[in-house]
Amino acid sequence: MKENICTIPINDLLKPKDGCPICRMREMLEETYVDFIVGDAMMEPNIRIETNRMGFCHRHFSKMFTAGQKLPNALILESHLKSVLENVLPKNSGSKPDKKALERIESLERTCYVCDRIEKDIHHLLATVFAEYVKSEEFRSLYREQPFICLNHYALIMRDASGKRGVGKLIKEFHRDTYELTKSYLQKLKDDTTYFCSMFDYRNRGKDFGDSKDVIERDIEYLTGEKP
Repeated sequence: MKENICTIPINDLLKPKDGCPICRMREMLEETYVDFIVGDAMMEPNIRIETNRMGFCHRHFSKMFTAGQKLPNALILESHLKSVLENVLPKNSGSKPDKKALERIESLERTCYVCDRIEKDIHHLLATVFAEYVKSEEFRSLYREQPFICLNHYALIMRDASGKRGVGKLIKEFHRDTYELTKSYLQKLKDDTTYFCSMFDYRNRGKDFGDSKDVIERDIEYLTGEKP
């Protein structure tokens, strides 16, 4: 399978065969953008305008705080707080709630610059997955060898595969492969969870938990796309 600048990240993400590959794509994008925000983006006025407008969710504020130095975080917060003060909060308290200001605040609570970039870029990465799937049998084999596609990303990848930048004539084959990756792992999780529950029956005292010992963690990862 010949690699180029577009396919190398995709191949690198699929080759470890560790968990859901779409989850690994999101993690890669998340790490990239968090590092970018507290690094190079500090000197980008256009980026600062967008981060001031959208803000960040708690998850990404926390990751920025962990990944970056305190000064970059403080400068980002100073700029964002100034924007909130000037553009979001009501101009005066008044006797009645400012409905438009409340709408602006509620809107800000639903937006995050990093989440937005991830949501946009994940579709570009999936388009590369589809392009490689179409032209390379070796890549199709690599895709089929993934441990699973989590339930959260199953819907995402199935929808995108049917779009303009999807897999075209191979849609039935791709749907079948993706369905099998999701269904087979779901069945194993169900069986392991049932076995785990049965181990608390006094009649099974002393038996080995086997594969079920970490099944709760695997259940959560499969259902949500994130490890507990």
